Amino acid sequence: MNAFSDISPRIVILAGGVSSRMKAFSRENLHPDLQRDANEKSKSMIGVGTDARPFLDYLLCNIQNAGYREVVIVIGESDHAMYRYYWEDGHVREFSRLHVSRVIQNIPPGRSKPLGTADALHVALSAHPDWKDAKFTVCNSDNLYSVLALSLLLRDPHDNAMIDYDRDGLRFSSDRIAQFSVIGRDEEGFLNDIIEKPSPDQIRAATRGSGRVGVSMNIFRFRYDDILPWLTAVPLHPVRNEKELPVAVRMMVEAHPRSVFTIPLSEHVIDLTLQSDIPGVQEYLRSMYPDFASSLKGK
Repeated sequence: MNAFSDISPRIVILAGGVSSRMKAFSRENLHPDLQRDANEKSKSMIGVGTDARPFLDYLLCNIQNAGYREVVIVIGESDHAMYRYYWEDGHVREFSRLHVSRVIQNIPPGRSKPLGTADALHVALSAHPDWKDAKFTVCNSDNLYSVLALSLLLRDPHDNAMIDYDRDGLRFSSDRIAQFSVIGRDEEGFLNDIIEKPSPDQIRAATRGSGRVGVSMNIFRFRYDDILPWLTAVPLHPVRNEKELPVAVRMMVEAHPRSVFTIPLSEHVIDLTLQSDIPGVQEYLRSMYPDFASSLKGK
């Protein structure tokens, strides 16, 4: 096996959600084209970039420059915009060093939305039994993870790992940051808990020792065989009625302590969740990717 295949340059992008928060009522004064995108398309397909490039283009750019080569995008059953843009119109060919494929996350009968992120990853892995025994990264489609974060996971030697973001490095409002899951880890940096909607006491407990609070932005690296059983075992969330990937990770860690390593990183993560995020995302992309063609070459 050569050095390139040793690092298993595979990644799954979870893009099958229905983007309900983006489609919620907003007082943002957006350009009509952006307003239509926000109301009708999945978040990652909103044309926030230069020449109305979708947000997902920029994530794929970073993924390519980080050294990944095989990409599987989990898309919703009615996401015709993504299918048309990348596969019918051929924009996937712009990413010359990537092999990009798609799998469909269907909505089960009797539901109005898919079964959640754990189900989405299960759909992707079920379609790729050839990944058995290999490692892969998985991330959201509505966050622009940096080349650094993607590279750190790709090259980490542990079987399973995640980026442990410094809470103080995220430039979101305090109300929004308070919604992020807090990471509990042992003295050697192994995950022991992911705490949803943490209380002040839980945040203080997570701060002890290191002096920092680590949060999850839902970017992980797994060995196929380690995570697969927990994607099926995870129950529906009692409130959101979805099978959530962080819960599956917590279950795996409870059953197998020290199975997930946390990689500390302090930087902001661009997020496209609400219509109010759109202007800021546009400004960031204009300043950081002034020439998209050059960005694809890692310049």
